[in-house]
Order: sequence, then structure tokens, then C-alpha cells
Amino acid sequence: MGLKRVMVVHPYKTVKLLPLPLLFLLFLCSCPSQCVDIDPEDKGSLFLFSSWVQNRNHSLSTWVASNCTNWTGIACENQTGRVVSINLSYMNLSGRIHPNLCKIFSIKILILSHNNFTGQIPSCFGWLQNLNTLDLSHNRFGGALPVTFMRLGQLRELVLNSNQDLRGLFPWWIGNFSTNLEKLDLGFNSFSGEVPESLLHLNSLKYLDLEKNYLSGDLPDFYQPLVYLNLGSNSFSGTLPCFFASIHSLNVLNLANNSIVGGIPTCIDSLQELTHLNLSLNHLNYGISPRLVFSEKLLVLDLSSNDLSGPLLSKIAKITEKSGLVFLDLSHNQFSGNIPLMITDLKSLQGLFLSHNLLSGEIPARIGNLTYLQVIDLSYNLLSGSIPLNIGGCFQLLALILNHNNLSGEIKPELDALDSLRILDINNNGISGEIPLTLAGCKSLEIVDFSSNNLSGSLNDAMTRWSNLRYLSLARNKFGGNLPSWLFTFQAIKMMDLSCNRFSGFIPDGNLNVSLSFNYEEIGRRMSKEPTVAMHDMEIKIFMVVVDSNEVSFNYVVSSAVGISLSDNLLHGQFPESLFGLHGIEYLNLSFNFLDGKIPPGLQKMWNLRALDLSHNSLSGQIPANISSLEALMLLNLSYNCFSRFVPNKQGYGKFPGALAGNADLCVESSGEGCRRSGLPPVPGKGPGEEMVEGPISIWVFLLSAFVSFYIGVGALFCSAPVRNYILQTKVSGCQ
Repeated sequence: MGLKRVMVVHPYKTVKLLPLPLLFLLFLCSCPSQCVDIDPEDKGSLFLFSSWVQNRNHSLSTWVASNCTNWTGIACENQTGRVVSINLSYMNLSGRIHPNLCKIFSIKILILSHNNFTGQIPSCFGWLQNLNTLDLSHNRFGGALPVTFMRLGQLRELVLNSNQDLRGLFPWWIGNFSTNLEKLDLGFNSFSGEVPESLLHLNSLKYLDLEKNYLSGDLPDFYQPLVYLNLGSNSFSGTLPCFFASIHSLNVLNLANNSIVGGIPTCIDSLQELTHLNLSLNHLNYGISPRLVFSEKLLVLDLSSNDLSGPLLSKIAKITEKSGLVFLDLSHNQFSGNIPLMITDLKSLQGLFLSHNLLSGEIPARIGNLTYLQVIDLSYNLLSGSIPLNIGGCFQLLALILNHNNLSGEIKPELDALDSLRILDINNNGISGEIPLTLAGCKSLEIVDFSSNNLSGSLNDAMTRWSNLRYLSLARNKFGGNLPSWLFTFQAIKMMDLSCNRFSGFIPDGNLNVSLSFNYEEIGRRMSKEPTVAMHDMEIKIFMVVVDSNEVSFNYVVSSAVGISLSDNLLHGQFPESLFGLHGIEYLNLSFNFLDGKIPPGLQKMWNLRALDLSHNSLSGQIPANISSLEALMLLNLSYNCFSRFVPNKQGYGKFPGALAGNADLCVESSGEGCRRSGLPPVPGKGPGEEMVEGPISIWVFLLSAFVSFYIGVGALFCSAPVRNYILQTKVSGCQ
């Protein structure tokens, strides 16, 4: 089965601006027992507002009396009772905004975020000229931003992010309407066009988030001291500016997923307060100048998915005892050379991502000094040598990803120190030896991929300690011995691939009912019209705390069908009947073994099955009669077995071309032609009514006849139990 690994990193940091709403509310009512009644006009406007709102959680059920303190989400001025704050966030409200809400002229704070309000943003909001905070984020508002917002000259915070139907040209007036505007968040909407020049010069602006829109043009420089700048996931082009106006203020700079070109200018390290820098998913190229050394305050550096080349920097950031990089992602570039020892001095590092480069040499032996590391991803490089012995020092490690390198040596017993490890991926290397018994100590493992190595030996019961195991691949190794009776005891397992090894004996019959995924009837009911096996994402999300409760998340996704592959081994005997009663299985491959007997009748109950390969075995008897009842089945291969008897068209095998080839005694009904043998090509010879051609026999007829005779003889021998058992003892695996 193919794997798709997707690593998605979402760095963010909450910038602490002046908490106006909190300060304001603290002084609204100094004595709760003496709070005034709500103003009658404002009360009427709120009643009309609530009449248009669907209130599924009954959050507004307190809006009945007159005492302002009893009204959920409402705050009033202590002397007059006029409403000055409305905060209805996270209340599961939906519907449209009643225009009478705009008649509460005294309101200063209006927060309706994280609800399901629809329609256009009311243009009458422009009447609320005392507003200093307007937050309509995470709703379903649509249309253009009302031009009447130009009247909100006192506004300090405008937050409209995550209303995907908000669209149109980016407002030209956005930098002119309020000289008090400190925070502007229009991220995750559908605005297009360029950033207006006026916004670049708005001196009051501290926080600007325009992420994930359709903005374009050359990447602008800003001429005010920003604290937070997020222009990620747009279509900005041009080169990277220096942001000199923000050298003493900028904390977060996210320009990821644009079309920025050129190199990284050394002036970028003059941003002395920078804690988060994300330039990933652009077209940055050239090498990184050794003069580029970031401040010791930098916590997150993401330069992934560019065209950067040359050696890795020997010094990335200044290092102090109290601070240092927490997250470093240089993956998906063209960096070459050795991994510098400097990286092992980044004592605070929690995530190290250097995958998909051209790095060579050995993994630094001192990597175990990074005791805070949670994720190491060095995959898809040219690294050699063995896995360092002291990597067990990274005792907080959750993911060790070293696949697709040139690593050798054995799996170190010392890995048992990594008792929090959830992902261990070393596939496509040259690692040899056996799975050490001490690996039982890695009891948190969920994804294990040892495929395409030179591992050998039998499976030991230390693996049974991996009680959370969801994905196991030992394919394309040299494992041998009998399959253990505990093989299917993993309750969380979704995919098990032991193909292309030397396992022998019988398929174990017990514990097949343990796996929740193998037995879950609804898992494959999402019918797909595409002729392919359904792939499900097994996702592991890891959070790394950066500072002050701010987090960086790492997503590791394995896409695989729910299934079992034991193909290309030395297995013999009959199928366990319980194997063909697993309702949740989508993929089953037992091909290229020495299995015999009949297909159990339970196959007809595997209604989620999408791919079945039983080819190149010694199965006999009649093939299942109602294969057409398996509506999800897209791929079927029963070829090169010893099936026999007549197969009528109505059984539905016609939609699987070649699925029955190589079964010499199988007679498949052919439209208008009666019975058609599926196993062997016809022998050239005399047709009805033809005279025998005299003269020498053509050499090609002789050779073809000899080949067919040999084929029939081998087929007969192979379907003979004594001969098959002899072949079983001498089979050499065909996997490369």
C-alpha cells in the first residue's frame, strides 16, 4: 500500500494588545447589587435583535427582566443604563442581524464571533460611531465590506476573519477611516486586489492579519512599527523587504505560501524582537549567508518548501541559557552537506525538520543532548551510518522519522528509553538485524514502519506491548518463522502489511475480531465512484508549546486503506473462516503464497471490501457465486489458482478483466460463444473443415505447443498437494 505523509505546521502567537474590553467591563458596575435597569430603548432593540436569531442553546433566555446584570452578554453604563457592550461569542446563534441593533448608539464593544450569522454585514453598523471594538469573526457573513464603516472613526479593533463569503476588492479606504485602528484581522476571507498604500502608512496599526485571501501584487513594506504581520496564503510576489520600521517591535512575521522570489536578505536578522518567522512555501532560492544570525528571541523558524541550497548554517540564531529556537523547519529544499553540530546546541529545540534535502554524512552523535525534542524528521536525504546510540537521551520524543536514507546498522536496544514515542518510521534504509526485545518499552507506538530494510528473525511478543498500534508495515524485509498467534490482537490496528518476507506456516485464526476497524461495518460505506481503493487518513497531531501557552502543531498523516497484506510469503494451509467475516476490511492481499482449500462463504458479507487479491496460490473448488453483491469491490484478482467448474456471466466477474486468468479448469461463460477456458491460450491447429497442411511443421508452432504442454504439466503438479509441499520448502521470495 502506498503512504502519503503530510506534515502541516501552524505557527501562531497571540499578541497582547491593550485589553480594552476587559478593562472597560471591570469599571462598568462597581457594585453589582446596585446595577441599574437597562435603558428601555436599548431593551426594545435587543428584543427585536433576538427575534431574528435562532437560539438553539437558549443562551438568550435570560433576556427577560430589566436588570442589566442578568442579561447574558450585555453590559450597561452604570449611571444611565445604556448598553455599552454586547459579547455573544460562542453561543451557537444563527440567522440575520436585525437593523434595530444599530440603534444602540452608545455601544462601544460589539462581539458576535464564533456563531453562524449569515447575510451581509449590515451597513447601518456605520452609525455606531462610538464603537472601538467590532468582532464578527467565524461566522458566515458574505458580500462586500460596507463603505459606511468609513464613519467608524473611533474603531481600534476590526476583526472579521473566517467569513469565507466576504469578498470583493480589498477596501481602498481601510487605511484612512480610523487613525486609532490598532488591530485589523481580515484573514480567511475572499478579498482580492492589492493592499492600499494608505494601510502601509497607518501609524496606529500594530496587528495586521490578511492570511488566506486572494491578495496580489508586490510584497509591500510597511512604514509603521508593527507587532504582528501575517500575509500568508495569498499571491504576493517580488522580493523580501527588510521591514526596517519594525526592527524594534515585530514579533510575528508570516509570509508563507506566496510567490516571493530571490534570496533571504541578511537585513532580516535586524528584527530584534522577532519570535516567529515563517517564509515557507515560496520560491526563495540561493544559499543562506553565514552572516545571517537571528536574535536569541527567535523561537520558530520555518523556511521549508523553497529552493534554498548550499550547506546548512553553522549558526542559525544566538544561543543563551534562557531562550533559543523551539521549532526549526528547513525541509523540502536543496540543502547539502553534513548536519552541523551546532544544531545539537539548540537546547530548547522541540521540533527538528530537515527532510527532503540532499544532506549526507551521519546523524550527529550528540543529538541525544536535545532533551526537549518531540519530533525529529530527517527523512528523504542521503544520510548514512547508524542511528546514534544516545538518541535515547531525547526522552520526550514523540516522532522519529528517518525513512528514505542510506542508514545501516541495527535497531538499538536503547530506543526503549523513548517510552512516549508514537511514530517510528525507518523505512527504505539498509537497517539489519532483529527487532530488539527491549522495544517493548516503546509502549506508546501508534505508527511503525520498518519496511524495505534488511531486517530478519521472527516476530517476538514484545510487540504486543504496543497497545495503541494503528499502522504496522514490515514489508520487504527478511523476516521468517511462523506468524504468531497474537498477530491480530491490536485493538486499534487499521493497516497491517507483512508482505514480501519469508513468513511460513498458517494464517492465525484467533483474535481477528479484536480490531475495531477490521470489524466496523460503516467504515467503508462512503461509496466512491472512482476505481480505486479508498484511502483513510490516520492522523497524529503533536502540539509543541512555544511560550506563554502559544503552540505550534505538527500533523503526521498516513493515508492507507483499512486492510491486511500478507502477500509474497511462504504461507500455506486454508483460510481462517473468521478472516472472511471482517466487515470493516477494505483491502486484503494474500497473493503469492501456497494457500489451498476453498474461499470461505463469508466473503459475501465483506461489503466494505474494495480490493481483493488471492492470486498465485493453490485455491480450488468453485469461485464465490455472488461476487456482484460486493458493491464496493473495485479490484479483484483470483488468477493462477486451481479453481474449476462453470462461471456464468450473471455472477458479475466480467467487470474484472483478467481476474480469473490462469485457472486451467475454470470455464467462463462467453457471450455468444458458450464456455471459454480462462486459464490457457488455445493451441494452434486445424479448425473445423480445414485440411491438414502438409509439409514441415513451422518452428513457432512446435515451440508454442511445447510451451503449452509444459504449462499444463506444471499446473497439474502445482495443484497436487505433495508436490506443492515440496515446493513450499524451497521457495525463494520474488520481492525485490
